[in-house]
Amino acid sequence: MFWSFTKRARGGAQKKDRGSYIVILVLLYIALALDFALAFGLPQAGIFWHRNAIFFAGVALMFAGMALRYYAVAALGKFFTFTVATQAGQTVIQSGPYAYVRHPSYAGVLITLAGIGLGLGNWAGLAALLGIMGVAYAYRIQVEESALIEVLGEPYKEYRQRTARLIPFVF
Repeated sequence: MFWSFTKRARGGAQKKDRGSYIVILVLLYIALALDFALAFGLPQAGIFWHRNAIFFAGVALMFAGMALRYYAVAALGKFFTFTVATQAGQTVIQSGPYAYVRHPSYAGVLITLAGIGLGLGNWAGLAALLGIMGVAYAYRIQVEESALIEVLGEPYKEYRQRTARLIPFVF
């Protein structure tokens, strides 16, 4: 929670969030609550095949997703904020994970959430969690890309042509 207060847009940053940060927070709480509710309330959708292996795969995905998010945030450096904002002197970052995908931080969050869903061991909860958060991040990506095109222009448009949104070489 402390991190969200230290990584806010400051100074001359132009805020262009259009409520996407609040959408993500609200839908995250709803999605996690639904995942837990389904994991315990809908045992018919339980993941029983190799249950222990699935659980540990979920834990591994959580750590991998968190590592990817941290790496993406570090690669953005001073340009990272939790809300969509642009700053004077901002450039298109194309190093680190940004060489492969435009939104590795969001990919990291979705991988982390997939790990949580697998760890809880319920297909319905996993589908609800990823479905809800997929909608949240689809909105956020649209907001962010519009802001970056407006500010960065042609260099960002060219970068978009070369990179995938979330999954390298796929999507």
